[in-house]
Amino acid sequence: MMTSLLNTTFKLCKLSTFKLKPMRKLLITSILILAACVSYSQETKTDTLKTEEILVVKPYTPTISDAFKVKSNPLTDTVTTIQKEKVNYSIFSIPVASTFTPSKGKAKGVVKEPKERLFENYISAGFGNFTSPLFEAYLHTGDARYSDLGIFINHHSSEGGIKDLLLNDNFADTKIDGYYKQFDKYYNWQINAGVQRKLYNYYGLPSDVLFDDAVINSMDEKQIYKNIYVGGKVSFEDSFFQGATAELINFSDNYNSNEFRLTVKPKLEFPISTELINGEFLIDLINGKFKQNYNTTDDIKYSFLNLGFNPNFEVLRENLTVNLGAKLYYSSDLENKTNTFYAYPNVTASLKLVDEVFILVAGATGDLVQNNYRNFSNENPYISPTLNMLQTDKQYKAFVGAKGKLASNIGYNFMVSHTNEKNKPLFVQNQTKTDGTINVANAYEAGNSFGVIYDSIKTLGFFGELTINASKEFNFGGTINYANYTTETELEAWNLPDITATISADYQNKSWFAGAKLFYNGQTKDFVIPYGQPSTAGIIIENDSYMDLNLNGGYIFSDRLTAFAKVNNALGKKYQSFVNYQVQTLQILAGITYKFDL
Repeated sequence: MMTSLLNTTFKLCKLSTFKLKPMRKLLITSILILAACVSYSQETKTDTLKTEEILVVKPYTPTISDAFKVKSNPLTDTVTTIQKEKVNYSIFSIPVASTFTPSKGKAKGVVKEPKERLFENYISAGFGNFTSPLFEAYLHTGDARYSDLGIFINHHSSEGGIKDLLLNDNFADTKIDGYYKQFDKYYNWQINAGVQRKLYNYYGLPSDVLFDDAVINSMDEKQIYKNIYVGGKVSFEDSFFQGATAELINFSDNYNSNEFRLTVKPKLEFPISTELINGEFLIDLINGKFKQNYNTTDDIKYSFLNLGFNPNFEVLRENLTVNLGAKLYYSSDLENKTNTFYAYPNVTASLKLVDEVFILVAGATGDLVQNNYRNFSNENPYISPTLNMLQTDKQYKAFVGAKGKLASNIGYNFMVSHTNEKNKPLFVQNQTKTDGTINVANAYEAGNSFGVIYDSIKTLGFFGELTINASKEFNFGGTINYANYTTETELEAWNLPDITATISADYQNKSWFAGAKLFYNGQTKDFVIPYGQPSTAGIIIENDSYMDLNLNGGYIFSDRLTAFAKVNNALGKKYQSFVNYQVQTLQILAGITYKFDL
């Protein structure tokens, strides 16, 4: 039967040669052969052994091609240039938080506690002596995964009330900020906009001058600073283009001064082997004018364009982090039509000698600082709108220091530095244009305002900081800054203190909280030229050192409602922040904060 089946198959294949195409012939031939084999197998003798199903399992052995790389950017102990803690003293000063960031501690056992409910919005309102209202609100809405829209409103003012003043000493600060954030898969972006209005008065008249009532009544001592800005930023994931920030600012005052500034900062990052090289570009354009200078009616104009590039190469090893970089600028003085190239070092290193106990830091950095009216007014609101604007050439700042932990809850940070700066700005009192009987054209011309002069200054500095986390509820800290200034032209580094220091303590539990911060500001010096005298006849005035103790506390009624109180200048000292500018004494303010969700 098998023989006959094969003969039949052969005949069919032969027949197909004439009637079928090659591909079809091959298909039919294969089917007939398979059928013949099946028929043959059915006629063979059946084996008496039973068939069993055997399952063979081979363990999975991965190969390199099966793996995928995980891009990571590990957190490392990089070196940051340790900045002096900046303490701003105003009529109603608010404590400034410490800038110290302790090293990471070891994780402890997790204690199961009920989670505190967090609210997305709050409103805070208070009132204090010197007729000082306070209002603050933060409102936002959106999806945390896709977008966020928010607005922040802040107002703080005082009607004044310092004794024995001839002019008003009231002030007000109102600020509104808004933002919108959008989160996408590969990039995020944000836009910001805001407006701020600050009201101050040139109330610091010389105490040794007797002013006629007619002269006082003719003065309009009010100064209003207005700031409007719009900006934004964008950041990309898994791209050599990390993102960029941009900001446009318009700053003006009550005397027709105006300053326009545009800054754009794109940032790139490239991996090289196991290291990273990144670079930040800068476009900085500033244009401003003052209606007149202090001695004549001629206006003052300034305009600068700075193009910068900051490349950095970061080397990471087990206990060593090194950042090799530089800051390069091409600066153009558009008003005077001059161009200058600047180059600065930007090299820092961090070495862990004893992990979390002793970390050695060192480096040398420099920068080109674009001085501007807005920043000067924040440092000293009593400046006159008659400033000469220059750039500060911060040639280098070389430093060495150490940070770490003396114990698991005690952190330290100290640094010694030497800085060389050209055209460093100094505030100095403007010469008065009245002897008390002559009217002045502008209220700031009565020996009650400050100008800016520049000098080359070398600074030998020391910075130290200590933090103690005594418990989960209580922490304590202190900082100290010492600076020894060497001037080139000026007799002193005017209005720069040699020593500033702070001591702070905070306590908080479930029901209440309290805090204290003590400021110390060392003696400063100013150069005062009496009415009608040449500049060589000026005298050095010493402004005494002072301490300012600020207290705060509150009671937590619920997750939503909290009552708070603040006491500033608790020692009641009648110190002067600048010559002839006495601050308010004891200031007490209390209010409530309410938190909620929209």
